[in-house]
Amino acid sequence: MIRARRLPFGTDTIKWGASIAQILGYGATAMGAHPLNLYFFTIGLMGWFIVGLHWNDRAIMLIHIVAAAAMLIGLLAP
Repeated sequence: MIRARRLPFGTDTIKWGASIAQILGYGATAMGAHPLNLYFFTIGLMGWFIVGLHWNDRAIMLIHIVAAAAMLIGLLAP
């Protein structure tokens, strides 16, 4: 079994920070705060992707790559 590397400040810190950032992104979206919502979502996506890397969890990495791609397509669409 492959064991995840432990970070000095803990993966839990990244998980909680990324989760809070995404929740703030949802709130900013509900209030129409654009592009602030995208900044929060980007922080959350990057955080969870890093957690996926550290856990070697491809499902977590995949869903956040897809979400980032959807955000990018939405930004570039006319």
